[in-house]
Amino acid sequence: MQQLQQRLQHEFKDPALLARALTHRSFSIDHYERLEFLGDSVLNVAVSDLLYRRLSALPEGDLSRVRANLVRQDTLHKLAVELGLPRLLKLGEGEMRSGGPKRPSILADALEAIIGAVYLDAGYAAAQSLVQRLFEAVDVNPQMDAIGKDPKTQLQEWLQGRKLKLPEYRVVTIMGAAHQQSFDVACEIAELRLSERGLGGSRRAAEQAAAAAMLHTIKTKVDHDN
Repeated sequence: MQQLQQRLQHEFKDPALLARALTHRSFSIDHYERLEFLGDSVLNVAVSDLLYRRLSALPEGDLSRVRANLVRQDTLHKLAVELGLPRLLKLGEGEMRSGGPKRPSILADALEAIIGAVYLDAGYAAAQSLVQRLFEAVDVNPQMDAIGKDPKTQLQEWLQGRKLKLPEYRVVTIMGAAHQQSFDVACEIAELRLSERGLGGSRRAAEQAAAAAMLHTIKTKVDHDN
């Protein structure tokens, strides 16, 4: 844990926050999901600020595309591995046996939780500095690959292209034992009065499934009506 703090370049005043950020719900009821929720928002703001300054000539639509590339699961997974998170995560026995320490969704979530923990421990400026350090070695450029966009990114860009608000994702229910949970998530677009559901082995996977269902509805209903 001390070595991780050195890699983060942040020493926690409240070490319990870092411990919670590394704890999966399969291990304890005091897990990282609320910190992940917070860290996700902080990450998006910090990356938006980074891109606004670094890519000053890029229009809003392209900035959104580059941001989506930076905050997606694949990118966060790589950063988490570089920080050494796989060997520090606290997981239940079932999750350990099923490869949880290497699972991209869990590692990406844990990294967001750490960002949320730093925010609570020392405020936004400290969390923003952490995000800037994390992405310091990432090649940020206007031509960042947009191929193979995940459903959440595709849905976000579809809405932004029509000046509509971003969707709300809500966990409807969590089913199953702690080490084999299934998440039921709703994706809601209030302005279009649309709601779709998705299931997944993690909250992130369920959100992607719900976004994919929403994209299908939009393509078959909304775009057709227009």
